[in-house]
Amino acid sequence: METRALPVYAAGEIEVPFVIAGMDELIGSDTRFEPHSHPTHELLWNERGASSATIGSQTWTITPTIGLWIPAGLLHWGIMPTGTWYRTAHFGIDHAPSLSDGPVAVEMTPLLRLLLDRLADDSLQPASRSLTENMVIDVLVPAEHELLVRVPASQLLRPIVEAIGEDPSDPRTLSDWATELGVSRRTVTRAFRAETGLSFGRWVAAVRAQHAVMLLGHGVELGEVAEQLGYRSASAFGAAFRRVTGATPASFRAG
Repeated sequence: METRALPVYAAGEIEVPFVIAGMDELIGSDTRFEPHSHPTHELLWNERGASSATIGSQTWTITPTIGLWIPAGLLHWGIMPTGTWYRTAHFGIDHAPSLSDGPVAVEMTPLLRLLLDRLADDSLQPASRSLTENMVIDVLVPAEHELLVRVPASQLLRPIVEAIGEDPSDPRTLSDWATELGVSRRTVTRAFRAETGLSFGRWVAAVRAQHAVMLLGHGVELGEVAEQLGYRSASAFGAAFRRVTGATPASFRAG
């Protein structure tokens, strides 16, 4: 995997001459972006494919329909698989308020995408650019659903986290893990709720949903995704996926 080192900036450390400025890149090989931060607020989304961004113990999946707002100065790192076409919009902190105090998923609605596309037009006149920038800021809202997994850090749960991360189809149940770890089911359940806000089962389902989106975003067929994640059928996978994301797997398939 290729690695990229990027600078670490405090919020507003560099004065920028713009309200909103964007860039995009088609990733040619699996790439890890090392921890970095920007002097500007960042909106990150994909034109094609799925990628991930991690902030602290939380990992978001980013797609063409769900982006991530990262406030200025916030340290983050990410992984972009081969074929990901990512886009970013940077917002000058003196001109655009932060959408939230912390990172938050953003629904990349057709209107928002059209407005951001318009800002990429270098021939846009200043008055039109200003109007479009104000409209972008106006329509930015947190997403109703986000593809987010909080990773437990305790020694007790580390074997589970590592096993599920390595193989999301791992079939071991809560009872199986309690036996392996030499503790009660209740102890494992309490630890998961304390560190993630989810039960063991819901946490596993969230991890599987993130892996599913990455696979679907890069063209893997629905049946194969279900099989790789350990579901007995595509319909069982679809039902579990909808419970986590509020959407169908088909909505995340590569176009």
